[in-house]
Amino acid sequence: MEASLKLHVESGTKLSNPGVYRRLIGRLLYLTISRPDISYTSHKLGQFIFDPHSGHMDAAHMLLRYLKHTVGRGILFKTNSDTKLHAYLDADWGSYIDSRRSTTGFCVFLGNSLVSWKAKRHNTVSKSSAKVEYRSLASAAIHIASNHTYHERTKHLEIDLHYVKEQVDKGALKLIRVRKHHQLADIFTKSLPCTAFLNILSKLGVENIFLPS
Repeated sequence: MEASLKLHVESGTKLSNPGVYRRLIGRLLYLTISRPDISYTSHKLGQFIFDPHSGHMDAAHMLLRYLKHTVGRGILFKTNSDTKLHAYLDADWGSYIDSRRSTTGFCVFLGNSLVSWKAKRHNTVSKSSAKVEYRSLASAAIHIASNHTYHERTKHLEIDLHYVKEQVDKGALKLIRVRKHHQLADIFTKSLPCTAFLNILSKLGVENIFLPS
């Protein structure tokens, strides 16, 4: 998806046969099981299946063209990988134009191998970026601010906060802040410029077997 594209519920004109769009998106969502590179776009397009417009179909056709030229792309599982579990998580606050709901994205690695990923829209609107981060962190159970002074400011998020903090106190989780340019979960929360998109894909271990090594 183009990085500058901002889809909303009335992008273009209504489709005369919305069933075509719905069937297409259903197939694309199924394909995300093995193609993390299309997770965000497929998830985004899936938000418009109830009332698809021409702009949504144009974006879907762009995704099909991308798939046509990357049929050999998939996840490489390396034999020399360790068994340490680690994950990246990010949230894009208020990214949905029509509802101002936020998007959560995360990816989980076993050693150097990508084993799980997800792009998800929040069910409710978050009033602050801190709130959406806390919700996202709890959903993947990998990150939360360890500074206890935040507790009084976020009582409405006590369940999420205490669950993750409990895992940290047990030593089950170790929290590390990731700088923007190293945040692999960005690819699951927003459309990115081509260079940034391909850079993250290489770090996720997503490769094209038809390209020369």
